[in-house]
Amino acid sequence: MQSLWMLVASLLFACMGVCVKLAADTFSAAELVFYRGFVALLLLGGYVYATRLPLRTPHWRAHLQRGLAGFVSLVLYFYAISTLPLATAVTLNYTSPLFLALILVMWAGERVRWPLFAALGLGLAGVVLLLRPSFAAAQWLGGLAGLASGVTASLAYYNVRQLGRLGEPEWRVVFYFSLMSALGGLPWVVASTPIHAVDGRGAVLLLGVGVFGALAQLAMTRAYNRGKTLVSATLAYSTPIFSSLFGALIWNEIPLWTSGLAVLLIIASGVLASRQSRAVVEQE
Repeated sequence: MQSLWMLVASLLFACMGVCVKLAADTFSAAELVFYRGFVALLLLGGYVYATRLPLRTPHWRAHLQRGLAGFVSLVLYFYAISTLPLATAVTLNYTSPLFLALILVMWAGERVRWPLFAALGLGLAGVVLLLRPSFAAAQWLGGLAGLASGVTASLAYYNVRQLGRLGEPEWRVVFYFSLMSALGGLPWVVASTPIHAVDGRGAVLLLGVGVFGALAQLAMTRAYNRGKTLVSATLAYSTPIFSSLFGALIWNEIPLWTSGLAVLLIIASGVLASRQSRAVVEQE
């Protein structure tokens, strides 16, 4: 049942997305990437300092791989959002569970039965039906960036699982990812113009981006560390459902009738993945 932490992560990621959408009227993509990492770093740094937890780790290479993959995925995702319709960028990013399954089979040498691949495909079909992405020929570069964000995100998730197997706690994994995101995003912010001043509303929204992002990362890391990898990946498809609900409540974005079918497909994918989880040969 540890995989159910991914549902918590999905809700928190959707909350972060609301803050990002509201803050995007004021702040650039570069600023949002930086503040997401910086606020999370302050939050976790304060927790580490107050509890005197050790940051020293013998697995710094694994943290570096996870941090780089996650940061590159985030940059590519934000670039895709800036050049593509939002639904298209989100859909391309959510190909990550499929790439994760391929990594487990072709790289890690694990046996994954076809029903789990079917569950992943069913969930992706539900995301496509829910978001109804569109794509123009002139947007091919943004499309490649969106697809690459899915590939690099799958690498990050795989590294998260490996860090869990090495015994690294969730807080340390998220701390070093936040550190790399802040350090990596800082040059992007400096190079971008103008740098916007932070007023009261902006501070609240940026705080929401960082806090929800950090809590979501902690829940996601626990799901991949302690739950079944592909079940957790399938449950990640619930994020668009929560996002659509927020869109209807906050921006009056009334979904079409096909959205109900899409939700049923995503739920079915989660049920199928849960039932087939014992067929995944992993030493979790």
